[in-house]
Amino acid sequence: MQVVDFLKEPNKYLELGGRLPKGVLLVGPPGIGKTLLARAIAGEAGVNFFNTSGSEFEEMFVGLGAKRVRDLFAAAREKAPCVVFIDEIDSVGTRRTDQSIVSYPNQTLNQLLSEMDGFQPSEGVIVLAATNRHEDLDPALLRPGRFDLELHLSLPDVRGRADIFKLYLSKIKADANVDAELLARGTVGFSGADIENMVNQAALKSASDGQKSVTMQYLEMAKDLILMGPPRKNYIPDEKDNLVTAYHEAGHALVSYFTKHATPVHRITILPRGSSLGSTTFLPEKDQHVHSKMELLAMIDVSMGGRVAEELIWGADMVSSGCADDLEKATELAMLMVKHFGMSDRVGFRVIKGSKNVIYDVSEGPAASTMEAIDAEVKRILQESYERAMKILKLHAAAHKRLAECLIERETLDAADLEAVVKGKPLPQKQ
Repeated sequence: MQVVDFLKEPNKYLELGGRLPKGVLLVGPPGIGKTLLARAIAGEAGVNFFNTSGSEFEEMFVGLGAKRVRDLFAAAREKAPCVVFIDEIDSVGTRRTDQSIVSYPNQTLNQLLSEMDGFQPSEGVIVLAATNRHEDLDPALLRPGRFDLELHLSLPDVRGRADIFKLYLSKIKADANVDAELLARGTVGFSGADIENMVNQAALKSASDGQKSVTMQYLEMAKDLILMGPPRKNYIPDEKDNLVTAYHEAGHALVSYFTKHATPVHRITILPRGSSLGSTTFLPEKDQHVHSKMELLAMIDVSMGGRVAEELIWGADMVSSGCADDLEKATELAMLMVKHFGMSDRVGFRVIKGSKNVIYDVSEGPAASTMEAIDAEVKRILQESYERAMKILKLHAAAHKRLAECLIERETLDAADLEAVVKGKPLPQKQ
């Protein structure tokens, strides 16, 4: 990493007339390892490391912030070369306010700016700061000569998550069948801290249950705990609610199974968690940042599967309010296809914005005819999706019924169980 090279061999850059950076800003969401990266930089360079948080400058007595900043940089100069790491710099580096109203935070920020201006790059002090609120930082803090470099860190991709799982799994007694690659595929959007917490929660639950090792079952339970909260043990659904939920979730799963371009099913459950009475989770083959038109239509079809399932079993008049979230997701996807992705021949290859664009005091929004076309296209997409889902569930009515019955019996099923139901085979035995 270039920052490490700056600290190890500063003369290489100074001899060419280059100005070494005084500060590097690490930007990214919580839990991705900004503090760990700062420590790693200091460790790799073999220099001293000073660690503080922006909130610590004013934590005890208001007005002491400026003095603490001075003391920190005085100590850093004595121990140079070194790295000064300020976590949550947005606590002290937010945009300054009117000094006649709020003066103490401004004094602390002014002192920080003064200290960064006061030392020379050749002194061997580099300031690393971390934030997840870049937009709140004072512009004076970000100008060249203070924080010259910005490193934008993102959540780990599937390979990164697999490596993090392997690291934390190596610290516990994990079962030989635990698959880090499979866990990584099922934890899109997890940070390193989330993964550490998931492995730890699985280990704690395993120990509580008297297990000798941590199995995939406990890791999946820990993931559900993080994503959806703990099971609602005080809520016991009646037989009718359980049956509705089972057919609903079975509908999602079967539409996904028989729809090309749909994300494969991972688990189906009717265990209540949070505000949900059940859920169907999916396992993408890889992290995806863009989706084709066929993939988006498949997502809409799968969302429609639950509502169609309820209608087929109990009739249109008895469809439950539990379909609301699915319909909201389907409608949002259809709107995006028509208004933002240019996936409608009738509306055309363009992006349709709302009526918030104001130019020369004239509000410009889509014409009434355009809005009518958008509405008609969204209705068409949803109606065609409904019909495709209906066709699948009618064609595979026997599998739908058996899958719902298996959910009532076992409460939670996985992809292998779904495969067995579709092919008319006995469910695999669970450990």
